[in-house]
Amino acid sequence: MTEKDKIRWGIIGPGAIARAFVAGLGDSDSGILAAIGTRDPERPGLAEAFPGARIHKGYEALLADPGIDAVYIALPHPGHAQWAIKAAEAGKHALVEKPLALTAFEADAMMHAARKAGTFLGEGFMYRQHPLTLKLVELVRSGTIGEVRLIRSSFGFAMPEFKPEHRLYANDLAGGGILDVGCYPVSMARLIAGAAAGKDVLEPDSVVGSGHLGQSGVDEWTSALLHFPGGILADVSCSISLKQDNVLRVFGTKGSIEVADFWFGSGLTGGTKEIRIVRPDGTAETVKVEETRHLYSFEADAAGKAIREGRQEFAWPGMSWADSLGSLKVLDKWRQAIGLEYGIEKPERRTSTLKGTPLRQGSGPIPRRSIPGLEPAASAVALGFEDFRSFSSAAILLDAFFEKGGNLFDTAFVYGAGITEKLFGEWQTSRGVRKQSVVIGKGAHTPLCRPEFIGQQLTQSLERLKTDHVDVYFMHRDNLDVPVGEFVDAMDAEVRDGRIRGPFGGSNWTRERFDEAVAYADRAGKQRPGALSNNFALAEMQDVIWAGCVSASDDEWKAWLAARQVPNFAWSSQGRGFFTDRAGRDRHEDKELVRVWYSERNFARRDRAIELARRLGKRPIHVALAYVLAQPFPSVPLIGPRTLGELDDSLEAFDIALTPEEVAWLDRG
Repeated sequence: MTEKDKIRWGIIGPGAIARAFVAGLGDSDSGILAAIGTRDPERPGLAEAFPGARIHKGYEALLADPGIDAVYIALPHPGHAQWAIKAAEAGKHALVEKPLALTAFEADAMMHAARKAGTFLGEGFMYRQHPLTLKLVELVRSGTIGEVRLIRSSFGFAMPEFKPEHRLYANDLAGGGILDVGCYPVSMARLIAGAAAGKDVLEPDSVVGSGHLGQSGVDEWTSALLHFPGGILADVSCSISLKQDNVLRVFGTKGSIEVADFWFGSGLTGGTKEIRIVRPDGTAETVKVEETRHLYSFEADAAGKAIREGRQEFAWPGMSWADSLGSLKVLDKWRQAIGLEYGIEKPERRTSTLKGTPLRQGSGPIPRRSIPGLEPAASAVALGFEDFRSFSSAAILLDAFFEKGGNLFDTAFVYGAGITEKLFGEWQTSRGVRKQSVVIGKGAHTPLCRPEFIGQQLTQSLERLKTDHVDVYFMHRDNLDVPVGEFVDAMDAEVRDGRIRGPFGGSNWTRERFDEAVAYADRAGKQRPGALSNNFALAEMQDVIWAGCVSASDDEWKAWLAARQVPNFAWSSQGRGFFTDRAGRDRHEDKELVRVWYSERNFARRDRAIELARRLGKRPIHVALAYVLAQPFPSVPLIGPRTLGELDDSLEAFDIALTPEEVAWLDRG
């Protein structure tokens, strides 16, 4: 390959790892060093360490360099997501030193940015493309040691002394063992388990861990046990204050495999590595892997090959996007098991977006609509986020929704035992956006569905939400043993106290009960219930998803809502997967999907949604959401994306403006 055909690399963060990568480029067939970005271009030794490279002051200047094709991000862990996203937005390919990000949620946001930009994004695990790794996989797949039962691996060393400012001990730099070195045995265990199962990698179905957090709050020594489908176990450990033997051991029914320091391949600058195979009778044989190339040259060439071929991720055995996400999900669970949350992940420190920019309220693509009694105007969809359990992860989605014009947030007393309310409270306080936000609160869920619990639970909810009011309030269920007037009295009292500022009503209430509540309020001079939150979708529920649920999707409900113009905040507005490829007349893997949604009338609606989506260049799930938005009464879908990709996908429904005739055709044909 000629020089002009090679990938021109720029380096973000010219530290020790960057120097190793540049040395690898020297043995690379596909890449050359072109430039570096540094905050201190006058630092002694840069020109010698990175010969021939242009030196830019600052990382932004490097990304603006038209003579750069790809960047190697060698910053401490907390800088990975920010600069990988910025690299994608600048049109630059990115190879990111492991770990790809602090969490799987961050990594997904990075992949989302690369996906939109059409750029390559890879995680720099230098050992994965080395011939030693391929030989290990070959030995396992060929049955050399029989069926794999147990994997043991460690990566542990003892720092000479505790220095809180050192990156391995610094909480602000996400120090400790799990992210820095624990990722190696985890990635290898998943690779070996996959090889044993005839797959690229295998994901564990359970992760348990224990560890010691030192005086700076980072993990100094810790272990985890991974259980894989099929019964394979992996015992992994790491440390920065404890020396371990650092041997990979794979135990099978016909022997075991041992490799020391597998992540170094056959050596940093080449050499010979021995794979020891031990039989049950104690006899052993050795397989040697010899390689003369620099360890980092393999990932540089694998990245270069992917870039030249127009691929956005590594080919196996490199870390694909799914592989990197799977590894980080294990690390997330390991960290959670030992209570490891860095200070930089907490709301008082993480006050900007993942890109490091201040949060900005967007003007689109999510439109606003006026709801009677509700100020300010609310976005046309509400965001539910009860799947999240940490602020740093939830904030990624909340920030994105807000910047796209969303300001309506769905919370409830029971979601995650209050975690959803707590996360929203932390987010709106951290971002200073309570006045621009519209908050839905819910309480009095069965079995505590009684009037006296409304005020008690609302008090706790407001404490978690860090506010003095909710903008919309729903009882989460109904209790027919209690006269409806008692519920109206309890909610009206909260309105008079200013703790409910907008409409209130019932979630999963019947038409008859709602009408009865309105009639009582009129007689008693109380505020009328002004909203519902029932299931509403293009597909009708055939059976309730959970006990006490009420759907408002049939013809009688639609006529009632249109006649009274009652706003309905629709949960499961996209049929919980019925309009995706998961559903099919002859597919019955998802028992809930079959029980709740499968009917010939619903499949006919789905067929029409597929037909219309094909004409519009969209997907059926977009048409289904557009249907909910286009009703002749105030209809506000509640959406629950878990990733930025899912959020953007849902918002494609706003590109569709259904006519009343199309709405009727989708419904009845």
